[in-house]
Amino acid sequence: MAADNATYALSGKSFTAVAINTAAKAGEWIKSKLGDFNKLDLKYSPHDLVTEVDKGSESLIRRLVHTHFPHHSFLGEEGVEPGPAASARALAQMSGAEYLWIVDPVDGTTNFVHGFPFFSVSVALAYRGEVIVGVVYDPCRDELFVAEKGKGAYLKGKPMRVSGETRLLDSLVATGFPADRDYALPINMDGVRAIAPKVRNVRIAGSAALHMAYVAAGRLSGFWEIGLNAWDMAAGTLLIEEAGGRITDTAGRPYELAVRNVIATNGGIHDELQRELAQANATGF
Repeated sequence: MAADNATYALSGKSFTAVAINTAAKAGEWIKSKLGDFNKLDLKYSPHDLVTEVDKGSESLIRRLVHTHFPHHSFLGEEGVEPGPAASARALAQMSGAEYLWIVDPVDGTTNFVHGFPFFSVSVALAYRGEVIVGVVYDPCRDELFVAEKGKGAYLKGKPMRVSGETRLLDSLVATGFPADRDYALPINMDGVRAIAPKVRNVRIAGSAALHMAYVAAGRLSGFWEIGLNAWDMAAGTLLIEEAGGRITDTAGRPYELAVRNVIATNGGIHDELQRELAQANATGF
């Protein structure tokens, strides 16, 4: 697996190995809690859910990371107040961090709550603002997607490559239904209306991190969504880049951690997808 070829290490400890270990342990614990959570709360909207499992998973990941790297900074979804403004502030406050772990402890909480087996743990490490390690773990399928900057992307130890489609017409793409029902959702729906007739089909399964992992693995040709956060995307962006794909914001500008409106593709359909979203006024800009 990618950890065997780790480039990024501190004091002899592989960042990638720690990311894999934390994501796997958290994922197995989450799976053991499927159908067994005790408390369901609302965050930013009635569609933005959190359970004690989300919080417990984040605590587990934070503890394991800081066991190995006690001086690293940590940005986890459950440690940030709900809402886009709070998310942007939290990321800005971390902008000076040399090493920043960016974690979504349960990406796809609504799916988890309903027992729909499409959720994941997303763990990324950024060095001076650039993602250098990305891990997405799907505990229901025991699939571990791993990427390391400059070293490739892997699934179950085998290299991943994006799909080869060059036309939207031949493509299976994915998006999401944002929790922000007032701003992001209407824009994304405009995008769905514009894109759906021009692709082979659209999938909306409820975990941005897994959707992006599927782009990296060649299972999807592309993904876009409005109003995401750094923890939704950071690991997935590196998976796609290292698998040969392309990541920009919905206006076509290079990805950075502050991006909230994203297009992630195999590269072959990227410009066409971006143009169609722009023509539909569905970029969020």
